Amino acid sequence: MNVRTPSSPRVAGVTPGGLLAGLAVLAAVAGSFVFLDLPLTAVFTGAAATEALDFAGRFLPPETDTDFMAKVGGAALETLAISLVATLLAAAGGALLALPASGRHGRPARIVARFVLNLLRSVPELVWATLLVLAAGLGPFAGTLALAVHTTGVLGRLFAEALENAPAAPAEALTGGGAPALASFLYGTLPQVGDQWLAYALYRWEMNIRMAAILGFVGAGGLGGLLYYSLSLFREAEAGTVILAMLVMAIAVDSVSAWLRRAR
Repeated sequence: MNVRTPSSPRVAGVTPGGLLAGLAVLAAVAGSFVFLDLPLTAVFTGAAATEALDFAGRFLPPETDTDFMAKVGGAALETLAISLVATLLAAAGGALLALPASGRHGRPARIVARFVLNLLRSVPELVWATLLVLAAGLGPFAGTLALAVHTTGVLGRLFAEALENAPAAPAEALTGGGAPALASFLYGTLPQVGDQWLAYALYRWEMNIRMAAILGFVGAGGLGGLLYYSLSLFREAEAGTVILAMLVMAIAVDSVSAWLRRAR
């Protein structure tokens, strides 16, 4: 007679390890609330709601003066150009660093490349922008470089992970047949990771649109600079127009990104 050893108890498909992990996360969240001493009740008071509505009301109706709308249009184009150039530069730099970071050129090169990628993305965009504004001066050039440097670290890490997960057999077959290393990569590896790389780059472009607007607060140009100027002079109606322009641009870029993914 066979006696079945009872297996570990499972509740609705949840393993004991998963249950413990969930409880640990809940405990960490609860502990964070206690540690930070968050006064959540203050947010839901009538006074807080009244003040918030009064502040938001000062942004309406948005400014529609022709001269100011022309400034917003120019700043929007500048923000778009900053994000696009920065993303293209970052995609190129990330691809170059992803090759050694994926371990395809030996362990020492992998360690150095991953350290560089960690360094680039661990420094926030605003910090890079502040440093580069001091070095390159105020304007879109500093903002473009700041976004490109940080995004290179992010895309390089994502590109490297995609390379690590790609089967090496096609490239090895081409190399074994006498193909040079570049051709083996272009025809054996890149087709496997190309869609992922494109998706990652488009996603970062969407994020860089928003970040490019924020970088204007530290003198990097674009819509952020115009928003900072309007808010510093308490011109809330002008600020409302700039915020709407940011929203429209974000929606447009999201639509273009989705179309490019489908077309791919």
